[in-house]
Amino acid sequence: MNEQTLKETTQLMQMVGRDIFLAHLISSHGGNISVRVGDELCITRTGSMLGRLSDTDIVVVPVEGPSECDCEASSELIVHRALYQATNAGAVVHTHSPQTIFRSMLEDSIEPIDSEARLFIPCVNVVQSKKTVGSAEAAQLLAAELSREDAAPLAVLRGHGPFSTGATLLEAYRWVSVLECSCEQLNMRDMMGKPLKDYLG
Repeated sequence: MNEQTLKETTQLMQMVGRDIFLAHLISSHGGNISVRVGDELCITRTGSMLGRLSDTDIVVVPVEGPSECDCEASSELIVHRALYQATNAGAVVHTHSPQTIFRSMLEDSIEPIDSEARLFIPCVNVVQSKKTVGSAEAAQLLAAELSREDAAPLAVLRGHGPFSTGATLLEAYRWVSVLECSCEQLNMRDMMGKPLKDYLG
């Protein structure tokens, strides 16, 4: 990867990482993001703060792996690699979105009630792994889910949060944002305990 491409990719990851933190989709040191560039991927460093990423918080590793830099990368590197190998994604975003995580502990699939999500992600599946962080099982389950022809561009690991793919980092971020808003509305509906008026004809 040439120096200019790395610089531009780093700046984009810093911008999106800050947006993810400000949107309350992670805690101070939670979540991870990556961008694929050819046969390599740029991924956030383990223990880094997405809201305050420095240039040294971006680790470059091969998509296929392994490499000597793997230990520096996010503990979710195994999942990111699996998603790149199973799909044509150009970027992966993983957040700890609180409303989405809560919903994942109630349902096996999340079906939004708002018009934006119904249009783009009408059903998002939840997968469950015995180990949630840096799990080979989770990587396999998520890759299988997101590689299906009719799959949404993201899935939720129960109790841990969504993993989203996109052609670009901004697109992958969009899907976790849309899903979080949808889950908040679903959780509000349940809390209110009142029937909703359908707006679809």
